[in-house]
Amino acid sequence: MEPVHVIGHRNPDTDAIVAAIGYASYLRESRGWDARAACCGELQARTHWVLRQAGLPPPELILDVRPTVGMLCRREVITAQPQQTCLSVYRRMMEQHIRAIPVVDEQGVLLGMPTLQDMGQLFLPSDGTCGAANRRVRTSLENMGAALGAPWQHQAADSGVVEEMVLVVAASSVETTRRRASDFPPKQVVLLCGDRPEVHAMAVELGVRALVVTGGFVLEQSLLEQARAKGIAVLGASQDTASAAQLIRFSRPIGEALGQAPLRLYFQSPLREVMAEVQQSAQPLFAVIDEEDGRLRGVFSKSDLLEVPRKRLVLVDHNEFSQAVTGADEAEILEVIDHHRLSGNLRTQQPVRFINEPVGSSSTIVAIMHRMRGLKPSAPIAKCLAAGLIADTLHLTSPTTTATDRETLAWLCELAGIEAASFAAEFFAAGSLLREATPERAIEADRKVFEENGWRISISQIEEVGLEEFWKLRDALHESLLSLCRAHRLHFACLMVTDISMHHSVLLVAGDGRVAAALDYPQHSAGVYEMPGVVSRKKQLFPYLSTLVGRLSAP
Repeated sequence: MEPVHVIGHRNPDTDAIVAAIGYASYLRESRGWDARAACCGELQARTHWVLRQAGLPPPELILDVRPTVGMLCRREVITAQPQQTCLSVYRRMMEQHIRAIPVVDEQGVLLGMPTLQDMGQLFLPSDGTCGAANRRVRTSLENMGAALGAPWQHQAADSGVVEEMVLVVAASSVETTRRRASDFPPKQVVLLCGDRPEVHAMAVELGVRALVVTGGFVLEQSLLEQARAKGIAVLGASQDTASAAQLIRFSRPIGEALGQAPLRLYFQSPLREVMAEVQQSAQPLFAVIDEEDGRLRGVFSKSDLLEVPRKRLVLVDHNEFSQAVTGADEAEILEVIDHHRLSGNLRTQQPVRFINEPVGSSSTIVAIMHRMRGLKPSAPIAKCLAAGLIADTLHLTSPTTTATDRETLAWLCELAGIEAASFAAEFFAAGSLLREATPERAIEADRKVFEENGWRISISQIEEVGLEEFWKLRDALHESLLSLCRAHRLHFACLMVTDISMHHSVLLVAGDGRVAAALDYPQHSAGVYEMPGVVSRKKQLFPYLSTLVGRLSAP
């Protein structure tokens, strides 16, 4: 069974990452699940610092959980090689009860995928196929012998070479047969007849490419000597002439008989994007190939679409699809662990465990769940959860902080063997996002979008020790906000830069001027507002902006 991935929101902050790590550990220990932490964005410098301190690897990066063609396909595939005869391929398909078979070269690259219907057309040509065209077979003498199961009375040179041959069946008089055979170059003619020495002699006289003696009969020794001298191949077939002719038609290499190219689907293609094309196709089987090298990776049929495999997810630190990993709405959501407001369009097919607590961090909730089960997280996990709690509550100074957060942090620090104040100081000093990232990346690092009263608004937050880097990059950050509005069709975008040492923020804004004009915070300079005492996006800035745009007319 596929593992359960515990994953935070896009543009993950420290709390989203460590809560996923901690809850995956909890699920493994308490329920025996194969739970694995994952993330859907780049880790911040402080998060890397925490993981190094804890001695834990970063979670798996997963950017898309939509069901893919590769998730649906069957990897163990019966295939054919282009040099194999159509007859051997047909027999194999009948034995395995399959309606189509991929033909691949030595590197595994898909060449075609004939169906049983295609195979049948070789035995029963359409009404429009008649005369000389129906006589022509592109095959080799070696393949003919294999299809007939015939012993060689004389094997000519180059019997393995695939060549154009013409079947002439001696069902008429010698002269009629001679006339028909003479319509074609002798070295292309394969003449079939039973116990008719006069026809055998005529074939040797003409110097045909091959003589197939049917019905189990044997060529006279004198004629066999003449045939050898002329380089004529002689086969003795046990079948009657009509059956032998059909088998020879079916002796062509399958690679020479591939028809229209089948619909090919790429391994990584989202299933939703190809579903309509698959449903409209008459193919019984669909090849799944590697996009880079064209190699066959698997196959699937329409019946496989009845039960599409889905990724199993536990969402932490968010509760709406707009913030979730791409494709979460097509995944199987098992649980949601969060501490934010309820919003968005999160829907599930089945009832799920949904835990939403009004505490300062998702790490707090994960720690509480350990305690409720009588479990103690390991020192590395406790250290991670303590960092998530400290990050989201600005070391218990944010308005979102609760008594539960304070009690939980003390418990986690004891398990981790750390002192909270010094650990928090080192954590916040671990990196400046404005100094280490481009303005575009800095804005995307912790960004959330909400819609209110017809307004589509983006709020980014960066926490710094001091605001020196912000003032240096103010103009570049403002340009990035404007670009963000254009790229994502936002009405308004803002960046709150919080000085965690002074518990003070500045707000940089871009977009519709009506929102900026309605702000009642002191304006420092063009597009920049002072926000003394404001440090929480969730509890202070978001409710304020939500109320503000609620009073404005829709854009």
